[in-house]
Amino acid sequence: MSGRSSLAATASSGAICAAFLTVKDAADYLGLSPHTLYVWRHRRQGPPSFRMGPRGRVMYRLEALDAWVREQEQADSRSNPALNPLNTPPQDRSSRFLGA
Repeated sequence: MSGRSSLAATASSGAICAAFLTVKDAADYLGLSPHTLYVWRHRRQGPPSFRMGPRGRVMYRLEALDAWVREQEQADSRSNPALNPLNTPPQDRSSRFLGA
């Protein structure tokens, strides 16, 4: 019995089940509502998800959530200096008006 209870404790701590998250767990992890994840899934937006098992439960891989968050950070100009318009030199627009 003690071996089984230690396995349950390990599973509940996330060591075994951390690779896959339910919609609720993924929403908690991302700080979103489960409804938002369902809407994004319907619109084919948001982090990648898949159906698992005979009941077709929607699941998320933890590593896919982390990768998706990194992609969001890189796509945001406030987090990615290469996309920040203030880091690019001003364009010379005077040549456009000289030919007119």
